[in-house]
Amino acid sequence: MGEDRFEVRRLIAATPPKIFSLLRDPQGHVAIDSSGMLQSAEGGPVSAVGDSFVVHMDRESLNDFPLGKYDVTVEITRFTPDTEIEWTVKVANRPPIRHLYGYLLEPNEEGTVVTSYYDWSAIDESYRGRGVFPVIPEAGLRATLGILARTMERPAPADH
Repeated sequence: MGEDRFEVRRLIAATPPKIFSLLRDPQGHVAIDSSGMLQSAEGGPVSAVGDSFVVHMDRESLNDFPLGKYDVTVEITRFTPDTEIEWTVKVANRPPIRHLYGYLLEPNEEGTVVTSYYDWSAIDESYRGRGVFPVIPEAGLRATLGILARTMERPAPADH
């Protein structure tokens, strides 16, 4: 990938619709986040470009910038059911950041090949050169895919 984009792939033993259902749900984002920054979310599952939800963040998890707790709005920029979801993050009273996160889902006879990407090539000039990007390292994307796999591949709990 280029200097301003990460992309990682993993085969997950689950169908695209099952995975996509989690990815379009704000609570799903919190559940699979490997950074520890996503604390909770408000809003229902998204269903189209332009839909949004709020995520309560805690930058203390990264221990890189003293931002503490804050809220972001996640706005969907691409949405193709069971195939692709992409979003940008907006912070109130700040210039648009314009970095993108997303997932591509490709059916496979063993499940779904999931590609996770993070692209900061179009960030606002006010953020360039400040040592802020990338916010999440490539290893963070890999870890999140690991959590997604564990979540999707976990057997359903037995009834007691």
